Amino acid sequence: MNIQLYLDRLNFKSQISVSKEVLFELQAAHLLSIPFENLDIHYNNKIKLDIASIYKKVVLNRRGGFCYELNGLFYHLLKNIGFDVKMVSGRVYSKDETYGAEYDHLAIVANINGENYLVDVGFGKFSYKPLEILLGINLSDEFGSFRFDKAYDDYLRINLVDGNGNLVPQYLFKVNEREFWEFEGMCEFHQTSKESHFTSKKVISIITKNGRKTLNNTQLKITDGDTESIIEFDEELFEFYLKEHFNIEINGNC
Repeated sequence: MNIQLYLDRLNFKSQISVSKEVLFELQAAHLLSIPFENLDIHYNNKIKLDIASIYKKVVLNRRGGFCYELNGLFYHLLKNIGFDVKMVSGRVYSKDETYGAEYDHLAIVANINGENYLVDVGFGKFSYKPLEILLGINLSDEFGSFRFDKAYDDYLRINLVDGNGNLVPQYLFKVNEREFWEFEGMCEFHQTSKESHFTSKKVISIITKNGRKTLNNTQLKITDGDTESIIEFDEELFEFYLKEHFNIEINGNC
C-alpha cells in the first residue's frame, strides 16, 4: 500500500500525525472522496478480502466499495500511519427489530490517549466524524445526534437520535478485535444471498459538501442543502448517470 497515493485519493492535504484531529479529518475526507457502492456484486465480480486487490480497486481504479472493503482498507491506512486501531464485528439492525449475524458489518475502533472512538467509512449514511464511545450521552455530529447504549451479552449499540429524541438502532458491536479473514463468510453471503439487501439492486452513494448523491438502478437522488431533486430513468441509462455523477465507467464489467 502506497500511503501517499491513498492520501491523494482522499484529497488529504494536512500534516499526518497520530492525533484525534487527524483521525477526524481522515474520516471526513474518506466520506467525501470515496463512495459506498455494491456494483461488483451486480457485475459478477467477486469481492475478495485481499487488501492488495481492494487497494487497486479503490485507490488506483478510483472506485468505491462496501463495508468490508472500505473499512478494511481504511483500517490498514490508519495502522500504517501509526494509529492504535482494531477491526470489530457489527450486527446491523433490521426493520423487523432483529440484528444481523456476527460479521454482518466491519467497523473500526480507534484508541487515542485512552479514549475509544467508533470509526466507520463503510455504513452508507452514518456519522461524519468518529464517535467517542461514551454510554448514555447524545453525541453531536454534522449528520445528526448519536448515542451509545448497552444491549445484551456485552454488546454495545450505536443509535441515531431522531428529532423526537427516540433512539433508532444502527448496529450492535463488541470491542473485541477481529481478523480480516473472519469476515469472509458474511462477505460471501452479502454477495450471493437473496436475503442480503446488497443483492437486490445496484447502489452507489457519496456525501458532498452540502448534501449527498445516491444512484440506484432507476433513480438518481441529489440533496443540496434543503433542496432535493430526484431523476427517474430506465435502467439502461444507469451507466450514463454513473459516469456523469460518479466518474465511473463500467461498460459491462468493473
